[in-house]
Amino acid sequence: MVEGAQVVGLDACTATQVDDERVAATRPLVVSAGEASGIADVFGLLSDPSRVRVLFALLEAGEMCVCDLAEMVEMSPSALSHALRLLRTAGVVTNRRDGRMVRYRLADSHVRLLLDVTREHLGHGPAQAGRAI
Repeated sequence: MVEGAQVVGLDACTATQVDDERVAATRPLVVSAGEASGIADVFGLLSDPSRVRVLFALLEAGEMCVCDLAEMVEMSPSALSHALRLLRTAGVVTNRRDGRMVRYRLADSHVRLLLDVTREHLGHGPAQAGRAI
């Protein structure tokens, strides 16, 4: 911390000096505005509890037909269809037609990792028991 800086509350300080070396060294490592927007979009998909349940159902069961998935997560077919359309458009899930059925699955192992890490994070520390992160 810059000498003379005073912490105000937990989230701010009254330092008026910038650590130019630290800023210059770190700036190239920070995600670009475009990347940040894409990441925020993915996390925005996770802001809906119904979509989160859909993703975890697919995580646990693997590929599922839409009828089974709707029953598992207790969603109406139209609500599930809307959720799946958003998730598919974002590249989080993929689908394939199997005769008259459409089957969905998580798009790749990165989605699995994101879900697993998020669930593990919520299982410890101050965010435990579903409280805000």
